[in-house]
Amino acid sequence: FHSPLMEPARQELEEAIRDTEFRIPVAPVYQNVTAAPSSDPAVIKQNLIAQLTSPVRWTQSVRRMIADGAGEFYETGPGNVLLGLLRKIDRSAKGAKWEV
Repeated sequence: FHSPLMEPARQELEEAIRDTEFRIPVAPVYQNVTAAPSSDPAVIKQNLIAQLTSPVRWTQSVRRMIADGAGEFYETGPGNVLLGLLRKIDRSAKGAKWEV
């Protein structure tokens, strides 16, 4: 994942969402390709496509969210990988598993 080997999938995703309308989110979206918040729908869409073939900037993303005031993190889905990474980045960060 997240490497040039994903180029065929990136092209498919780009084609699939090319005509999808992205709206301004109610909260900034942090994307791993930039590790920065964005509320610009065009930027969010472009970053969503780019993240398939770009390195994941997870540590920088989490640190940026904490610096910007994020106080709680929730992991959804199977496993606890992201919570484990969160605790390695900042032991004081609050995180919980959210079963869906």
